[in-house]
Amino acid sequence: MAWNTAETKRRLKESAVAEFAAHGPGGTTMERIARRAGVNKERLYTYFGDKSQLFATVLADELNKVAAAVPLEHLDGPEAVAAYAAAVYDYHAEHPELTRLLLWEGLLDLPEVPDEETRTDYYRTKVAAFARAQRANLISDDLPAADLAFLILALAGWWYAVPQMARMMHADEPATPDTARAGLMRAAMKLAAPKA
Repeated sequence: MAWNTAETKRRLKESAVAEFAAHGPGGTTMERIARRAGVNKERLYTYFGDKSQLFATVLADELNKVAAAVPLEHLDGPEAVAAYAAAVYDYHAEHPELTRLLLWEGLLDLPEVPDEETRTDYYRTKVAAFARAQRANLISDDLPAADLAFLILALAGWWYAVPQMARMMHADEPATPDTARAGLMRAAMKLAAPKA
């Protein structure tokens, strides 16, 4: 029987996403990733190199998925900013491992992150969309475009980064995913609303 390399790589990466999200790069072992995937550990090293290379590959793949699922090239007003924030929120709801992977990467405090140049270009396209909308007076220019884009992404992802904080802050009236999403959209619209 022929070995299905693509399927093996897919299983290994899927296993690595789950393990890295749960335990971080420091708490994850290559052996556990391979065992979870039901694949010999040597194949993991052969296909992806060491654990640092595997983490970089996994994170790049997950970021490519969100880039494809939630593109941003044009904003035509505060409603579009709110819709973008909601789409990012929805993506994090469906893929909570992405938030955890990014948090683990941040905890590593690396001087440069894996594939930083490509990832920087990815974020530059988002900032450019905000800047174009600001120049056209479609959204507020009270904040620099990079700050506004960063804040919108932070608002959308923070619900999943610190769910315990959201739970405690809403102790008297628990938030639901729908109420959190609606509040996020209102906040994004207010941040993006141009001066009257």
